[in-house]
Amino acid sequence: MFNGIVYNKGFLSSRKRLKKTSYIKIHTKMYFSKSDIGSSINTNGVCLTLTEIKKNYIFFYLSNETLNRSNFKNLKIKSLVNLEKSLSFGNKISGHYVQGHIDTTAKITNITIIDKSWNITVQVNNKFKTHLIEKASIALNGVSLTIGKVKNNKFIISIIPHTLKLTNLINLKKNDMVNIEFDIFSKYLIKLTK
Repeated sequence: MFNGIVYNKGFLSSRKRLKKTSYIKIHTKMYFSKSDIGSSINTNGVCLTLTEIKKNYIFFYLSNETLNRSNFKNLKIKSLVNLEKSLSFGNKISGHYVQGHIDTTAKITNITIIDKSWNITVQVNNKFKTHLIEKASIALNGVSLTIGKVKNNKFIISIIPHTLKLTNLINLKKNDMVNIEFDIFSKYLIKLTK
């Protein structure tokens, strides 16, 4: 479990593709110890198990399900990824509960810069539009954000300069694909009311 408050990044250093899975290596200045091996790391919004550490490099195995659901299949070498360690008992929850279970990817359709903030319009597949609720929490590439406006299968989020500085969202461009995790509570409520 995570809270979507991202302070650290890394970049995709290498990828070893197998038939339907991959091993990836990420370079980061974030501190990891041997006791972190086997723990869950929110990596660009995806909950991945840390399998190995070598100096400033961390290693993960990506299953077929992860590749199908996330933007990892499209990430290029040297792409920045957001990193967050799982919560420990007693941690302050500043964002919202993020599981790292990606629901889908979505396309950036517009970016408007207002002073130093960004308003980003994101388009999801029509089958997910019932999950879009104004003022609900949503995670983009693992970052906890709030949906500002909703129109059909599109939503707008506002990102403040502090968040842009700390995350890879500052590198987003029109037509980029981002990892989306809808708010866990809204997902269960929608399921119960069907």
